[in-house]
Amino acid sequence: MKKKTLVIGASLKTDRYSNIAINRLKSYNHEVVAIGLREGEVAGVSITKEKELFTDIDTVTLYLNPKRQGEYYEYIISLKPKRVIFNPGTENPEFYSILKENSIESEVACTLVLLGTNQY
Repeated sequence: MKKKTLVIGASLKTDRYSNIAINRLKSYNHEVVAIGLREGEVAGVSITKEKELFTDIDTVTLYLNPKRQGEYYEYIISLKPKRVIFNPGTENPEFYSILKENSIESEVACTLVLLGTNQY
């Protein structure tokens, strides 16, 4: 099953894990939307700087350190995703609790590993 995924913390730099994740998600035929600090395009995916009201988001995968996540709490909850993946370096117990209160699953994992092991 293909899962529409929002990448938050998307980067245009090819050596960044968020960039690699966008490419990998696309190669697995997942629909991808992305938010980053700079607008641009990665693997045909437009990166926006705005918190757009995307619809039908299954998964949010985070590439933002916990200090920067606070401004996204309400936004992510408003999208009603099934789960939020906390990639290495993004772990945030405070946000896990908020997500749980809103019946959203949180998963501390690496998107790239989940894809590579067919667990995505």
